[in-house]
Amino acid sequence: MTRAVLTPAAERDILAIIEWMAAENPVAARGFRVALDRLAETIGEDPPIGALRPSLASPPIRFLSVRGYPYVVAYTPDREPPLIVLVLHGARDLPDALRGS
Repeated sequence: MTRAVLTPAAERDILAIIEWMAAENPVAARGFRVALDRLAETIGEDPPIGALRPSLASPPIRFLSVRGYPYVVAYTPDREPPLIVLVLHGARDLPDALRGS
């Protein structure tokens, strides 16, 4: 089974999110990790599944929400395996956050 892989920036995003969650709710932090692992598998199995958002990022970058959590994954489906480039809170200013990556 192919699964999406993480850039160093995405790895840093995930570690920061998990550390922040674990300080208040370790169960939620573990659940987030499981949800993210499942999402990486889903992206790997069906790379075009995410939404194109040309107002946020140029194609081929696509976006998917992390089920059950207010986070968004930005990834590129045009390589094997697909590459998760960022994991962001949905309330963030996404265009600004994407420009900084």
